[in-house]
Amino acid sequence: MTDQADQAPSVEELQESIDELSAYRERLYNDVIGLGKKLRLSQKKIDATVNEHPELTRIDEILSQLKHQRDNQAISS
Repeated sequence: MTDQADQAPSVEELQESIDELSAYRERLYNDVIGLGKKLRLSQKKIDATVNEHPELTRIDEILSQLKHQRDNQAISS
């Protein structure tokens, strides 16, 4: 293996990824909400759609993992 493959990402790199993924999640969330409103769905139906949206769910899981990794890396530094 190369040295680069062995290196964990820096706290700054992790934070940058978290920021970019959070921005994407926010745009996707707003798109889902906006589409629900255009379709004149009830707020309850829109909320259910957001909670069950597979991409939003996956993004939340990844963000949680990245934040955990960032926090562990920050403690180790």
